[in-house]
Amino acid sequence: MTSEPSVEPCLPDTVNLADPDTFLEQDLTGFWRYLRTDRPVYRHPEIAPGKGFWVLSRHADLLTVYRDTEHFTSERGNLLDTLLSGGDSAGGRMLVVTDGERHRQLRRLLSPAFAPRALRVIVEHLHGAVRRLLREAIDAGTCDFATDVAARIPLATICDLLAVPDADRARVLELTTAAHGPQAALAIQDILLYFAGLARQRRDTPHADVVSLLAGGEVGGAPLTEDEIILNCYSLILGGNETTRLSMIGAVLAFAEAPAQWAALRDGDVAVAGAVEEILRWTSPTMYMGRTVVAEVVVNGTRLAPGDVVTLWNVSANHDEEVFARPGVFDLARAPNPHLTFGHGPHFCLGAYLTRVELTALLDGLRAAVGGIELRGEPVRISSTILTGYRSLPVALRPRAAGA
Repeated sequence: MTSEPSVEPCLPDTVNLADPDTFLEQDLTGFWRYLRTDRPVYRHPEIAPGKGFWVLSRHADLLTVYRDTEHFTSERGNLLDTLLSGGDSAGGRMLVVTDGERHRQLRRLLSPAFAPRALRVIVEHLHGAVRRLLREAIDAGTCDFATDVAARIPLATICDLLAVPDADRARVLELTTAAHGPQAALAIQDILLYFAGLARQRRDTPHADVVSLLAGGEVGGAPLTEDEIILNCYSLILGGNETTRLSMIGAVLAFAEAPAQWAALRDGDVAVAGAVEEILRWTSPTMYMGRTVVAEVVVNGTRLAPGDVVTLWNVSANHDEEVFARPGVFDLARAPNPHLTFGHGPHFCLGAYLTRVELTALLDGLRAAVGGIELRGEPVRISSTILTGYRSLPVALRPRAAGA
């Protein structure tokens, strides 16, 4: 039986969760374990005058806050950058930062496009695309799995959902990748401008896609504004691309580092469905979600005041020893696996089914075509305060023996 790796404690005074370099330079395993054990409702020091925030790290506390729409709101933002700078300008207009009845109606408008029946044709295309990309990677001998395979799967799927023309897809990939880098502001502006043009086209000549659904739909008895259409397209393409891509990259890295787990999956000793859930827990690509307190509330014995910013760290809750046996071990047979990678409650990820389908297609493709996975260079982490994972993963995918 694989044992958990030992970790050194990491005290809060040495950690700035608002600095992307923190996640590049430090292993925070010991930090999260310390918080869960000793300071589950932790007040992060101010990173500027008046800009401190609460950090929640336990699974049970995250469940409590995710469910509680009476005392917490998403409308002021769900990322530290916006929460600590006065709020999110998309609040009340973009699904992920909208609450109450308007959130319910907007989600009801979008949900049919993410239902299994609606996605059937897209899923068929997805499996074929995965097999083709894996064949190309195997034939090449070595590849950067992050850019040559993983970057091209979820984006193609989301572009199918939004009916982005084939000629525009390379540019959309470039912009979504840049939206989390040093040129983020310019990339985001270009994404918004692109979808503004697409939305105007679809109002006049609607297609069977999410952009047309938004352009022709109503919320609260009125059509969505152009800004609302654009913001929700932006949210879908960034959320649907980045998190799934990072989970895929993290999965292949975990297989390379835990060959016994890869062999168990390849040889059919563990179920693909369970493996998908462990990959989602293990990678936890969206590290946290933010909320703002709107009415005084007590969480795990600590009183939170209106206006307080609260961050819910999925990356810690998914390793909570009270919920997961040996959480520091990558175990594809783990069951049950109540991870919080998709959040919980009213804001549970709209694209959860699609992400699971994409990961299933990748695992099915790997099992059918790949015999072994070898690292061929140092993985390179992304720089972010919200997402975690790798932007480069050099590997060799060895072909599976004929008849295996």
